[in-house]
Amino acid sequence: MARSAGQTDPRRSGPQPPLGDAVLRSRAFRPVLIVSVVLTLLGFGVTPTSAATPISVSTAIGRQDGSTATVTGYVVGQPTATSTVVRSNFPNDYALALADSASQTSTSSMLYVQITSAFRSSYGLQSNPGLVGQKITVTGTLGAYFSHAGLTNTTAFSGGGSSDPGPDPGDYYAGTEGKTGAALKAALHTIISDQTKLTYDQVWNALKDTDQDPANTGNVILLYSGRSQSKTTNGGDPNDWNREHVWAKSHGDFGTATGPGTDIHHLRPEDVSVNAARGNLDFDNGGSAVSECSGCTVDSDSFAPRAAVRGDVARMILYMAVRYEGDDGFANLEPNNSVNNGSAPYIGKLSVLKAWAAADPPDTFEKRRNEVIYTTYQHNRNPFIDHPEWITSIWP
Repeated sequence: MARSAGQTDPRRSGPQPPLGDAVLRSRAFRPVLIVSVVLTLLGFGVTPTSAATPISVSTAIGRQDGSTATVTGYVVGQPTATSTVVRSNFPNDYALALADSASQTSTSSMLYVQITSAFRSSYGLQSNPGLVGQKITVTGTLGAYFSHAGLTNTTAFSGGGSSDPGPDPGDYYAGTEGKTGAALKAALHTIISDQTKLTYDQVWNALKDTDQDPANTGNVILLYSGRSQSKTTNGGDPNDWNREHVWAKSHGDFGTATGPGTDIHHLRPEDVSVNAARGNLDFDNGGSAVSECSGCTVDSDSFAPRAAVRGDVARMILYMAVRYEGDDGFANLEPNNSVNNGSAPYIGKLSVLKAWAAADPPDTFEKRRNEVIYTTYQHNRNPFIDHPEWITSIWP
């Protein structure tokens, strides 16, 4: 029989005990639980996937909702239009395309990734063509880029695969522990002076290997201009490439003698006319544009390469300063903070070179080059590629 309002349960006798706290909490929780379930069913209140948990490229393509995500995939080229991705002759460092397979050729299965300025020197394909085919992880905003499924406003990059070797091989730098300044420089000099020396003729073939274009194995990448050019066009004619001494031969008067004149840690392929434009000038900011060398500048007493390799130039110069200390029949090479050094065994400007090294850290191409020189040719390393922090320790 139904009870009227306020009537007690006839199955109970005597006064009803007060409700316990647990019962009250349980009854109070029921409306909250019901609301929570309803919101969940409607898609509200669900914790999103953490941006730190990588998702696939295909998942990212299907989730273009403006959320933040971390995506892992293979670099397959650079997007230049909605349905165009190039795999060589990259025009700049602003974008790359990711896919779930390194062999993917369909742009509909690619994610177009915006490379923000902080990461262009390390992950832009013009500066790092060796990244093509490598697996990387990128964090950014899932949204259209080039009117195509994309990842924009990127905040983190990592990875690079086997072409991005570790910082140094085993105990190569044993003996440097705890050292700074002059003591560190002396220890490094001893380590890197143990090398195999090449003849000047052998340099031709070595550069065809160390500076090979990862996107076109028949070409080399020219240092200052960044142009990809056939390995077979080395020579002295206009538009050939020749052997550029980054530490100019006259700055120490070592010419092409076996030693500093043939040390491929600072010898690089370059267009004949661009090499002539640099001449034996010191390095500094400023000047006017250089023909056939986009981003390069020159004036009466200095030369500056394109921004993507300014750090490379600085680390080569500082390698030479540590390797050649005047104890092997050659001049004691040192950087200084001057230009117009002429035939003195000095190159400047040190303050500018340090700034270039900090702004342009070692990239995949530079690290691979260091590894090839070590394993195949000279069997010594550039310590400032492996340990960039040593620059300010030796030259505070």
